[in-house]
Amino acid sequence: MFTLPVSEKVSLKLLEQENAAELYFLVNESREHLREWLPWVDGALSPESYRPVIEMWLKQFAEHNGFQVGILYEGKIAGMIGFHKIDWMNRSTSLGYWIGDRFQGHGIMTDSVRTLVDCAFSTYKLNRIEIRCGVENVKSRAIPERLGFHLDGIQRDGEFLYDHFHDLAMYSMLARDWN
Repeated sequence: MFTLPVSEKVSLKLLEQENAAELYFLVNESREHLREWLPWVDGALSPESYRPVIEMWLKQFAEHNGFQVGILYEGKIAGMIGFHKIDWMNRSTSLGYWIGDRFQGHGIMTDSVRTLVDCAFSTYKLNRIEIRCGVENVKSRAIPERLGFHLDGIQRDGEFLYDHFHDLAMYSMLARDWN
């Protein structure tokens, strides 16, 4: 199974059906915060609701069209990160991530994003990675900014969250600019 080391305590792992309950409980304990920024949280109502999602992630990986992996901190799922669909013609992808409340503030996400950007440019030979964050999501925006991503602009009403639209900050990194 796909695993990518990040640091001594952190690794990225393709999740399997046996991880559905642990993933659900992490989302459930962080539901209030995650719901503020992610449109899928209300659909995560039980461990069973993750089974088709995990199957979809495994299929995405098998088809070589990006992947979603669990961020493991000392062997426990701390969040998720992954490449959305890969545009092989233009050698680009977008990267998404979230982390549970109790794992925030330890550099786990910054290190995980750095590792996936390295993977995108060195292993997949991509040229461009995009990250989109809610304009007001200061913690999420700090990650691409810390890693030197370029702020391309603001996508007005870029995402619908339950009962309202919100603006997205759009960041990019090119292979030639990654150090």
